[in-house]
Amino acid sequence: MFLVNRHNNEFHFPPAEHASREGLLAVGGDLQPGRLLEAYRRGIFPWYNEGQPILWWSPDPRAVLFPEEMNVSRSLRKTLRSGKFQVTFDRCFADVVRACAGPRRKYADHGTWITQAMRDAYAELHRLGFAHSVETWHNQHLVGGMYGVALGSVFFGESMFSHMSDASKVALVRGARQLQRWGYTLIDCQLPSAHLELMGARAISRADYLVLLHDALAAPGHDNPWRFDSDDPIG
Repeated sequence: MFLVNRHNNEFHFPPAEHASREGLLAVGGDLQPGRLLEAYRRGIFPWYNEGQPILWWSPDPRAVLFPEEMNVSRSLRKTLRSGKFQVTFDRCFADVVRACAGPRRKYADHGTWITQAMRDAYAELHRLGFAHSVETWHNQHLVGGMYGVALGSVFFGESMFSHMSDASKVALVRGARQLQRWGYTLIDCQLPSAHLELMGARAISRADYLVLLHDALAAPGHDNPWRFDSDDPIG
């Protein structure tokens, strides 16, 4: 098992291919921006429970979503066209992360993995322009959303939440469509799930993922403030 030295500012990680069968690659270190960004560039992400050391993962297979393969059901398409929800970028990043850490968080059976340290770390990435949120609103109340990290033409999805039916799906669909318009080619979903598979995500080998990641990181992302295009289609 590779131990990450938190006093090492060079942010070294072993190759992702050295991860265990379960995907665990390394233990330790910290969540400072440079280390987090280096991890994402290498196909690695942190995931650990309160009271544990930081655990770094690179699972095989890897769940990904190609924006052009987004699957929108007939009922969800109807919801999108209804105007029931309004969707924004980066209006309340901290609130989205806080909601994702709540009772309906991703990987809920694995404990409180979005610790205060994680929340602080991603808030700093947001301040630096690397982390972004998509918010879904109903009657001016935040009812769903997701957040993640953007590098090159990749969006690394971290978590999503929903307090109303379809609220997180609307955030994902509208967010993915806008990313596609900006030239993003890959959404990293980390681990496979039935919910994401219904939306078009699929599992690929870690080796294939790392090739896609390498190419996508070399492509330009969207450097301007994240806002939805005024002519963004909703149906």
